[in-house]
Amino acid sequence: MTQKTFAFFPEAAFGPALNSVGIAQAVERMGHKAVFLSDPGFVEVYEGYGFEAHPVNLSEPMPPEQMAKFWEDFINGHIPNFRKAPIDQLDNYVKECWEAIVDSAKWAEKDLPGILAKIKPDVISVDNVILFPAIKQHGVPWVRVISCSENEIEDDAIPPHLSGMAADDTEGHAAFRAKFNEVIKPIHDDFNAFLATTGEEAYPIGQFFEASPYMNLLLYPEQVKYTRSKPLDPAQFQYLEGCVRKDEPYDIPPFKKNNEGPLLYVSFGSLGAGDTELLKRIIALVGKSRYRALANVGDYVGEYDDIPDNVIIQGWYPQPSVIPQVDVVIHHGGNNSFTECLYFGKPAIIMSYVWDGHDNGMRVQETGHGFRSDRYEWTDEELTQKIEACLNDTDMAARLKATSEHMQSQNGTEKAAKLLVDLAQ
Repeated sequence: MTQKTFAFFPEAAFGPALNSVGIAQAVERMGHKAVFLSDPGFVEVYEGYGFEAHPVNLSEPMPPEQMAKFWEDFINGHIPNFRKAPIDQLDNYVKECWEAIVDSAKWAEKDLPGILAKIKPDVISVDNVILFPAIKQHGVPWVRVISCSENEIEDDAIPPHLSGMAADDTEGHAAFRAKFNEVIKPIHDDFNAFLATTGEEAYPIGQFFEASPYMNLLLYPEQVKYTRSKPLDPAQFQYLEGCVRKDEPYDIPPFKKNNEGPLLYVSFGSLGAGDTELLKRIIALVGKSRYRALANVGDYVGEYDDIPDNVIIQGWYPQPSVIPQVDVVIHHGGNNSFTECLYFGKPAIIMSYVWDGHDNGMRVQETGHGFRSDRYEWTDEELTQKIEACLNDTDMAARLKATSEHMQSQNGTEKAAKLLVDLAQ
């Protein structure tokens, strides 16, 4: 096959971005060209991995330093709402997110046609929660990547996306869907009005994206997938079992205290790092324990004093290189962290705060791969009990080992790349 060009357009967040990087790396190993369409604030991320990247404005143009902090400031402004149940986040955090996301689709439509005409991709891969009409209308196969939790693809028999509800809580499912549709209706009406200007038909209430007729790739692992009333057709939907990218190696540094103790990795992602009081509380607990911990504190290193000798903080870690070396992971439930823990067979304690972290927290506990924890309402004793269970539960260890072996045997990045390349033929 002659060299083909594959365009990747991930959401402006590190989870989707780095998932697409993993797939793009595999595409290039097959002899093809991968390019990125990118929020201007993420161009340097893709260029750092050696890819060509084309900026697509998803909001009013602003200086790069302001752009880089937009979502960080947005998240930090909502920290009080993270104490609320998922259903009580609908009329604040979730509502404002969807307003911003719909605006991003309108802005993208200004740039995308010209950029796509310049790149001339043979296949387009889009990882976002909203439709970009220009991608659908460009005239080449397009693939939807679902890097959020699996329930982003709705089914009446499974919990609604963002709800964090148990699979069997059918009354809760109905209440959540009703409130979501009520809160989202004005935004959804605005989105449908925008679709009309592009020649696209209106979407049903609550829906902002459609499945691709070509292929849809779920990063979700089959071992934790939901039981649907209508199983997804493998001809159109494929589970990738995670798409873990290759990252730079990481050597665990020596600790001044508890150097042989169980090793924890604590990370709430680049955006969740702004919740410094929560991270300080966990660090203080570790400081009084037999454990060691690597803590990802993002851009807030300067806000930490008196770090215990059994804790090392950094502003960033090459997570796929760190997780295989630790014993327990405490994280926010982002889909990358969720799937990477399963991929490497590591138990997780999920303290979710937004979006599909709620769903992943519930799912890791329902399937026996770890625990969910309230983000704030926990005692040192309760969290320690969960850590000890992660370290000592033999049934959980066996389950994680089986899940890890299955996921690694599937080679998700290579599988995704092959599916994309097949569409280009």
